[in-house]
Amino acid sequence: MTLQFSEDVKKLNPGLEQEMMTVPASKYHNVRAEAKGMRFQSGKEAAGVMMLIEREERGEIFALRLQVKFPLPGKTSYIADAVYLDRELRPWVIDFKGVLTKEFKIKSRLFKERYGQEIEVL
Repeated sequence: MTLQFSEDVKKLNPGLEQEMMTVPASKYHNVRAEAKGMRFQSGKEAAGVMMLIEREERGEIFALRLQVKFPLPGKTSYIADAVYLDRELRPWVIDFKGVLTKEFKIKSRLFKERYGQEIEVL
């Protein structure tokens, strides 16, 4: 897909076309986002984290942590987008995904084998 700019846009933004051509497209077409001063890999992740922050502020969940690294067998690891505890002290491991990749499916299986818990995909 090639972006087309009007002549007015080109005049007001010299070099824009060249700049847009040099920005690599994301493999899964996600667009990086920023919210509350934090940077996220996608708008979906940003919106999901903001929702979890609001839930924590309302007292529905607590001990919210972002980008938590879990060691897995085979010298690899899984980084969860969010981890929190619910009111019954049950831990939740959350991943905001638009596409369930082969790599994620493998790591999800390894995670369940090692930690005995599913990764909640939102």
